[in-house]
Amino acid sequence: MSNRHLARTVALQSLYEWDFKGQKKDKKSIKEIIDHNITNFAFDLEDPSFIKKLVNGAIEHLEDIDVLIEKTAPSYPISEVMVVDRNILRLGIFELKYPSDVPPKVAINESIELAKTFSGKSSSKFVNGVLGAIYNEIKKSDSKEKDGGGDVNNGEDTAE
Repeated sequence: MSNRHLARTVALQSLYEWDFKGQKKDKKSIKEIIDHNITNFAFDLEDPSFIKKLVNGAIEHLEDIDVLIEKTAPSYPISEVMVVDRNILRLGIFELKYPSDVPPKVAINESIELAKTFSGKSSSKFVNGVLGAIYNEIKKSDSKEKDGGGDVNNGEDTAE
């Protein structure tokens, strides 16, 4: 198992535990969960900072991420998505949407692999569908921004 894959696995375990315990956003409980999982499951990982970045980033952007999930999969309210699946999606969306050195296709593939390992048979297809749709939306909005977003004045104030 590669270091990054192990880090994502431990990040998923940590996020799952945090979610299962009731999503207390105090930094102390989050840190305790992450530290416990690193100590017990990733003790030989050279740099655990990637785990912390994933978990803390997903929690920091949780509301935006959950809105994206519900918008992309409206038939599945976030509260009805299996705990493991919603946390796989949260990690994947965090890697897709927020500054990352991870190529989007790697983030999507890693999320699919986590779903295959830790969830039900159809979960990998669900994760792939949601993340693929979000990735396509991100690409569309990025290309609009590069093209000036349709703003003729490119954001400049033309008032005299």
